Amino acid sequence: MTLSAPGPPGARVFQGKRVWAMSHDAFLAAAALIAAHEKRFAPDLVIGLARGGVPLARETARILRIPGAEIRAQHNLSDLVGIQATGQVEVDEAALRAAAASARRVLIVDDICGSGATLTAVTHLLTDSGAEARTAVLCRNDGARFPALDTWVWPVADWVSFPWEAPPPPRSTPLPRPRQVHTAQEAP
Repeated sequence: MTLSAPGPPGARVFQGKRVWAMSHDAFLAAAALIAAHEKRFAPDLVIGLARGGVPLARETARILRIPGAEIRAQHNLSDLVGIQATGQVEVDEAALRAAAASARRVLIVDDICGSGATLTAVTHLLTDSGAEARTAVLCRNDGARFPALDTWVWPVADWVSFPWEAPPPPRSTPLPRPRQVHTAQEAP
């Protein structure tokens, strides 16, 4: 099913100063911080948005000792550096509803909130079916217009290369090892 995010998509911010490179160790530290923060929500299920949210979902679900699911929700048609969002999101709605059928509280995770369109689409589908949902991502782009983003680790204004993707370009800037999460109460 193709959904349009309500309102215009956020414009991803690319300052063009760097490409951030996330190490595997930084990823594991970030996943542990997200899991620790979201533990009080007591989710029944972690849903990772494929592709980028799947590694975070697996690690967060493992730490929380709850089931995890992978749902196809595609927004970007390409991994080209600097590509802007369209606001059109493809979601496997049947798989989403089946995965969350018995869950009351669902933690939706992704690698990055670029514009907010993907998280918006999936959150609306889950809440429409009666589940309570929270969202967490590794990175939040400064252009994201998703007010319901609950938790993120790194605010970014440039492209991010994740450990499960192709190697980052030479002279990438390593993301620092995280020490805390950011929450919606801090968002501009």
